[in-house]
Amino acid sequence: MTDTGLAPLPATDRPDAAARLRDALLAASFTVDGLLDLLGAPAYAALARSETVPALRATRGDTPLETLVRLFLLQQPAPHARVAAVLPVDEVLESGWLTDVGGGEVAATVDVRPFGGPGGEDWFIVSDLGCAVGGAGGIGQRDEGVVLGVGGASTTLAGITVRMPVASALDLGTGSGIQALHASRHATRVTATDVNPRALHITALTLALSGAPAADLREGSLFEPVKEGETFDLIVSNPPFVISPGARLTYRDGGMGGDDLCRSLVQQAGERLNEGGFAQFLANWQHVAGEDWQDRLRSWVPRGCDAWIVQREVQDVTQYAELWLRDAGDHHGDPAEYQARYDAWLDEFEARKVKAVGFGWITLRRTGAAEPSVTVEEWPHPVEQPLGEVIRAHFDRLDFLREYDDAALLEGHFRLAAEVVQEQVGLPGAEDPEHVVLRQHRGMRRATKVDTVGAGFAGVCDGTLSAGRILDAIAQLVGEDRTLLRDRTPAQIRLLVEQGFLEPVV
Repeated sequence: MTDTGLAPLPATDRPDAAARLRDALLAASFTVDGLLDLLGAPAYAALARSETVPALRATRGDTPLETLVRLFLLQQPAPHARVAAVLPVDEVLESGWLTDVGGGEVAATVDVRPFGGPGGEDWFIVSDLGCAVGGAGGIGQRDEGVVLGVGGASTTLAGITVRMPVASALDLGTGSGIQALHASRHATRVTATDVNPRALHITALTLALSGAPAADLREGSLFEPVKEGETFDLIVSNPPFVISPGARLTYRDGGMGGDDLCRSLVQQAGERLNEGGFAQFLANWQHVAGEDWQDRLRSWVPRGCDAWIVQREVQDVTQYAELWLRDAGDHHGDPAEYQARYDAWLDEFEARKVKAVGFGWITLRRTGAAEPSVTVEEWPHPVEQPLGEVIRAHFDRLDFLREYDDAALLEGHFRLAAEVVQEQVGLPGAEDPEHVVLRQHRGMRRATKVDTVGAGFAGVCDGTLSAGRILDAIAQLVGEDRTLLRDRTPAQIRLLVEQGFLEPVV
């Protein structure tokens, strides 16, 4: 893989050099825990805000870890002799991880940032200089084709991804390789694609330096590199979803009009999934005047797939334009040029009648069900990551509800989900609450209103009695007709199951 216009990258055909570099980094405690111990929480947090002064102050000594932090995280040259005491310096220079800058000093050619894997693994994310989260260059130092490190969107996608053993996984638009790295823990075969050959090169470096198996790396846009008839058990993508007037920055701008890139990605995923397989994306979508945004997203869902789409945030067009102008550093440049670019964004939105832009998660699951389920909802509230198991359980519950009609539902057994609490709201001293709320303290952290029957039913569910027997007991307790209660309650049970307050005991 060749690169032009940006700094040369370390070689990908020297796994021995990467392995010895990894051993040296670990021996010096160049890990997440090691950085926290060295820098302290304030300086470590400042790095995530692209503020390097606290970390520079905390690394004024000459210990091995201080040398590595200044070299790979802060992009400061270091004396050859000092680096030689920590790394196999000649081999690292020869393989391209370091470069000789003269004056007896060497410098890093890439950002290398420690990252803690979900199973306690010590991973390292490689990115272009100054482009790791907290990299020394920070915002405004990005060129077309540059490869970024791990940001909030990357960690969000990794957290929502369903993790279970699979034969094959596909990471579309791999970037620095963080999704491929996660997939390598539970997929026998990992394929990673990117339109930017530099990203594929850096993904190979990330995997090698993290001690992970190599991936099948393919150059091309979206599903173009996927062979005809090739299917996967898991597809993930944090695509260049920014809705912009043009494609200035490869890592974020898709180059298609409006939200067409995200729509194409979702619509084409269905035929690439094996039965029961998941496709999970982060995406932006337009809120167009005179159109229901939920209907817009429902139209994206491919045939034969269940879908759960969650809108996490909405920005009006001015907020959205300003966010991505700042991301490119345009606010630091010429004011007239900034205004012209701002105008171009607003012209684009006005031409498409776009009033706002939504951001969120899209999960598809290939299903053989006659009537696939499509849920589109807005949930801007805090959630508890990781959510992969919560998302998998959501689709399992859909299967259960499809199979059980109301009569079968009343014969079923249920258990109240962990850490669900009941809140009663009403005037002080009132005999009965105005309403009862069930609230989750895990996962999606939902809250839902229930009537007294629903609250009583949920409170008794421990898996031992059938739903029908519980309702019969409640009917006798409150003096209500048993048959009427059985007729009107299944809808409420279905909602509590769908939203995860009740779990079927099968």
